Order: sequence, then structure tokens, then C-alpha cells
Amino acid sequence: MALTNAQHDLIMRSYEQKQLHNQNILLKRYKEIHERIPEVKELEDSISSLSVQQARKLLDGDTHALDTLHTEIHELRMQKATLLKFHGYPDNYLETPYECPLCKDTGYIDGRKCTCFKKLEIDFLYTQSNLQEILQEENFDNFRLDYYSGNYIEPQTGENSLSTIKEVLRVCHNFIDNFGCQFNNLFFYGKTGVGKTFLSNCIAKELISKSYSVIYFTAFQLFDIFEKSKFEKDEAAVILNAHIFDCDLLIIDDLGTEFSNSFTTSQFFLCLNERLLRKKSTIISTNLGLDTILEYYSQRTFSRITSNYEMLKIVGDDIRIKKKLMNREEL
Repeated sequence: MALTNAQHDLIMRSYEQKQLHNQNILLKRYKEIHERIPEVKELEDSISSLSVQQARKLLDGDTHALDTLHTEIHELRMQKATLLKFHGYPDNYLETPYECPLCKDTGYIDGRKCTCFKKLEIDFLYTQSNLQEILQEENFDNFRLDYYSGNYIEPQTGENSLSTIKEVLRVCHNFIDNFGCQFNNLFFYGKTGVGKTFLSNCIAKELISKSYSVIYFTAFQLFDIFEKSKFEKDEAAVILNAHIFDCDLLIIDDLGTEFSNSFTTSQFFLCLNERLLRKKSTIISTNLGLDTILEYYSQRTFSRITSNYEMLKIVGDDIRIKKKLMNREEL
């Protein structure tokens, strides 16, 4: 369902709670510092007193009062920071600890929704609980190279499964490390069960932990949203449609499993092209071969993919089958 006024108010109340929590933390810190370092309290009192004195001078016509105030207050604040450091505290210990320093936990920047607000909005509009649960298991900590054999040789390239996946992992980590600095896209292809979706989820987990907005859809879900947005004017689909173009990373999984027609073909091109224009990264995974991609989605779509995506073919045995066999051996 679409984000209602009640849901918007709920999000805003969460920001109010964050602000109250931040203030409580700050008050506790001030109490702690004033008890442990009384000199800090004396400096703060001096800053307050100085501000009042200089304000009076300014009202009396002293044109240099403001400059003098800035200089003297700066000196007192430097002394305060030095005291904090001397006693083992960071110099910003008595500043408000914001969860989101961009909007200072207000949800908005210059009247526009902050990225942290958009992430909360996405969670309301499209429940990612299944993905979030999956990410507890499908992440780089649980990625196993022993599912890829050095004895499995890909006939077309002559490369073995193990060396291929090591190169793919190198590209994936490079994608993560440079995300936000370099614009890149990934295209995973290969037969069923070689780990394409698992790798996409690994990348999603890393980027979500860095506070980037990530949306995951199967191809079927993606085209369903496009259809409902265009033909049914479904409010939730319309809003999700906008997020699809704006999110930091869009993951399109299982391309080719959707019902393909002229509408899906045109919408797929529009989605890819628009995200390329906006320099928003996309990861696509598919069981289809490149020749089938060309056949299903037109020459111009194929050209956009091959020209702007890192093409990563993953080869090997079906990991699902290998897991079953390995589990049996362990019993």
C-alpha cells in the first residue's frame, strides 16, 4: 500500500524520538564531563558570560564587538577541546550525536527528503523482510569457494570454475569499494545454481551496511510494478516506480523469468537507460545466454548492457546439488 499520512507521521515521530534520544545522550555527557572535568564547566560559563557582555557592547555601538566576540569564544572553545582530549575524550564529545549527520535527524534537507527518510519510505512501500532475512545467511562471510571446482572447465573459455569465481569476487569487491565514487554496473549470467543471486545479495548486504539505498526485485516483480503503475495507476506502484529510478542500487534478479512482450521489452530499456542517465548502479542476474538476451530484449537493450555493464559469466556445478551431496557426506 502507498505511504499514507499516518505512515508519514509515524516516520516523523521516529525522527522526533531520535532527536529526544540524542538530547538525552548529550545531557548525560555534559553531566559526566562537568563532574570529571570541572574546568570545562568554567569555560562554558565564561563563553556564556562573554557572549552577554559583547552583546551589550554591540548594542552600545561598539562595531568591533562581534569580531572580538568571535575571536575570544574561539579561543575558549579551543581550550575546551584541548581539555577533553587531555582526559581521553574526542573533541566533539559534547556535540549532538546525530544518527544521520546529513539532515541532523530531521528527515529533511532544505525541504527535501533526506536519503535516510527515503530508505524508511521504501521499507514502508516495499517490505524487504525476506531480503533482510536472506542477507543474514547470504553474505561474504558465508561465501564458500569450495563449491567451485578447479576441475570444472568451461569449454568456451578454457577457464576452470574456481579461477573464474575468484576473478568475479575481485570485481565484486572492487564494485563495493568504489561505490559512490565510480559509476559501475554488473551483469551476472550463467546456468542455474552457480551463485548469481547469492553474489547479488552479498553486495546488497555490504552496501546497505554503508547506508546506501538498495532495492531488490525479481524480474517478474519489477515488470509487475511497471504494469500496475502505467495501466492501473496503482498509487503504491507509482511511488515505487520513482524509487526504482532513484535508489542507489537496483538489483534485478532472474531476468528472463517474466512474461515477455512488447511492454516489458520497452519498460526494461527505459529502466536501464534512465538509470544510466542518472548514473545509478544496477545489478542484473540471469540464466539466459547472451544470444538469448539479444533475441528477447532487442538490439538497443543488448547494446546498453554490453556497453555499460561488467559482464561476468559464472560457471560450475549446481551449488544446490553440491550442498546436498556435501551434507550427506558430513552425516
